[in-house]
Parts: sequence; C-alpha cells; structure tokens
Amino acid sequence: MNKQDYMNTSVQEPPLDYSFRSIHVTQDLLSEEPRTGLRPLRHAKSGKSMSQSLWLNNNVLNDLRDFNHVVSQLLEHPENLAWIDLSFNDLTSIDPVLTTFFNLSVLYLHGNSIQRLGEVNKLAVLPRLRSLTLHGNPIEEEKGYRQYVLCTLPRITTFDFSGVTKADRTTAEVWKRMNIKPKKVWIKHNAL
Repeated sequence: MNKQDYMNTSVQEPPLDYSFRSIHVTQDLLSEEPRTGLRPLRHAKSGKSMSQSLWLNNNVLNDLRDFNHVVSQLLEHPENLAWIDLSFNDLTSIDPVLTTFFNLSVLYLHGNSIQRLGEVNKLAVLPRLRSLTLHGNPIEEEKGYRQYVLCTLPRITTFDFSGVTKADRTTAEVWKRMNIKPKKVWIKHNAL
C-alpha cells in the first residue's frame, strides 16, 4: 500500500484510545492496552496500529516527555497522526513536540492547566490544524482569549467546539490592531 492509499484508508480507522487509563507518563502507554471500540483496530505486519488518531484524554499527564518515541512505538505511520486528544490532563504548557506532527488537524487540550496565552504561538507552525480546544484552562480567563487564538492561528475553522465565523475573524483582526504592537525594526545608524 503506498503512502497516499494509507492516508485515504486510515482516516476511517478507529482511534488508538487510551482515555481514562490513569496514565501518569507517556511511557505507560507501552504497557497499557488501548480501549476497544465498536470497530477493531487494524495493525501493520510490525504489530503497530494503523490509526491516525491518538486519544489520551482523562488521564493525569503533566508533561509529554518521550512522546515522539512512544508514538513511534505505537503507530505504523506516526507522521500521519491527524488527531490528538489530550483533554482533561494536568498539562501546564503546550509541549513543542506537538508541533512536529505536521498532519495534525485536530488537537484537544481543553480541561488542562495551561497558564500562558503565548503558548498558543507554538501551534502556528502546524499547516493543517483546523480544530483546536483550549477552554477549561486558566488562559481562557485572559482578556482577548478567543481573539488572540484566532489571530495567531488564522487557519482554524473550529475553536472550542464552536465554528469560526467571518465575524469572528473580523473581530479578531480589529482586536489585533488595537492590542498587538507590531515588532519594531531596528536600523543600525552605522550601517548606512
């Protein structure tokens, strides 16, 4: 099966679901059995899952140490990971490891402990990210929360389970002009 066929078929694959498993560290995934759903998971000859979705919600993860290593042990094609659900954990920041999955289109981070709105900036490098959740984190209380996220991630179409409208984009742009100062370009006087 070539890569294109894989991408077309595995979108329908059920998620690799480790939700509600009391997982403290990502290494625990290697010794834990995923939850079974209505449809069985398909595996490659290597024994790794063919899924493009990884659900780790409702656990007790406070960091994503060794995430890449663990994901490469679980998934046949980790580079095609399209959906990661890390909701309802104890994460205090957005780990840069998430930005290495360029096919990521859905990222759930709601119900964590993310403190700084600036953490969202890390996700701007993800070209296919379309759906993001961050509600239920301390950053939700910051003034301009929704507008900041929509300015920083202009390609997302769903934010906090709500569709992003044209009016949302307009409001975000106005907010940006009023609240985000452009970076100053310093000119060296000696350079002339």
